[in-house]
Amino acid sequence: MRIGFTYDLRDDYLRQGYSEEDTAEFDAAETIDAIESALRSLGHAVDRIGGVEPLVARLAAGDRWDLVFNYAEGMFGFAREAQVPALLDAFQVPYTFSDGLVFALTLHKGLTKHVVRGLGLPTPDFAVVSSADEVARVRLPYPLFVKPVASGSSIGITAASHVSEPAAPAAVCARLIEKYRQPALVETYLPGRELTVGISGTGARARVLGVMEVVFTAEAEAHGYSYANKKLVHAQYRIVNDAAAAEAADIALGAWTGLGCRDAGRSA
Repeated sequence: MRIGFTYDLRDDYLRQGYSEEDTAEFDAAETIDAIESALRSLGHAVDRIGGVEPLVARLAAGDRWDLVFNYAEGMFGFAREAQVPALLDAFQVPYTFSDGLVFALTLHKGLTKHVVRGLGLPTPDFAVVSSADEVARVRLPYPLFVKPVASGSSIGITAASHVSEPAAPAAVCARLIEKYRQPALVETYLPGRELTVGISGTGARARVLGVMEVVFTAEAEAHGYSYANKKLVHAQYRIVNDAAAAEAADIALGAWTGLGCRDAGRSA
């Protein structure tokens, strides 16, 4: 097949003046090269496209592909991960991974939690606040955990995200809302292990590939998988298959199928 390859290369955005944190969700050149090499090793012709802007130009110029391997993240808006799938749907070009509806829903953690709760799956009690003034109306037991509602790669998560005193959450929320220009997600803090579940397949054919645990080093910030812990490599990773992993796998698979996710991904 002739496969188009959509992606966001971190170096491209750094050259445009975006910061390390702005581009934390994007991929290094080695990752993009490795994916292209893997696709070519299967006998496919690979056409590198890039992100949403070059995709718009290519589609407008009449370019089409048998399939698009979509690895793009997008930069702006709650629906940024949905932009490439939505464009490809509009031009009836098939692509890998979830569609725009799923990406738009799951990027917003508050909306995702409403759906997950509707599916009967466990999730910590939460509130989404758009201003520091709204924090006074939050009725959740302490400690709390506060983070941006629609960021990935631990962006916005610091040691201050763990809130144990009623006087603190308003200041934490105000700082996040101003810096990241999005609401804050306030949750009842969930102690315990940090697990992520790899999943392959769609619908009834979806299956768990494995469960990985994030184990923090002695130098790590406490209480969460923060941006600093990721950036400074204050974590180690191991495959686990104990009872907690099995429970996490069941919950993750239920969320995956209930949300309508496709092809492959992970649930943390």
